[in-house]
Amino acid sequence: MLTIGAMARKTGTKVQTIRYYEQIGLMPEPGRTEGGQRRYGDAELDRLSFVRHARQLGFSLDAIRELLNLSDNPGTSCAEADAIARRQLKQVEQRLSRLEALRTELERMVHECSGGRTADCRVLEVLRDHSECLTEHDEVGL
Repeated sequence: MLTIGAMARKTGTKVQTIRYYEQIGLMPEPGRTEGGQRRYGDAELDRLSFVRHARQLGFSLDAIRELLNLSDNPGTSCAEADAIARRQLKQVEQRLSRLEALRTELERMVHECSGGRTADCRVLEVLRDHSECLTEHDEVGL
């Protein structure tokens, strides 16, 4: 049996995050000692590792909840898990596309900067006047 601190160290997850996952139902309420300390077993360690890895891959908490439900029912088709992963892949590809557009614009800004006075700085000019920007972009939202 592991304490919450040991779970945190083993998975690289903050203690507060583990508590939050318990509050929102991604992690089950743990057993407790007579003194009220949380105790976790291998199943909870595996589940937290699953959640942590899914978060590292950028899955939303709702998507992780769906994936956990599928994982908890091993007899069901994996088509839905595949669909969730495909949605995540599409979102990553869209973010990469936006980031590439931003990179191109930043490269152009830097390239056009003559290094003179700030009154003539191309970087500051483009940031001040969005119409000078040649790339359509929204906030990247990473």
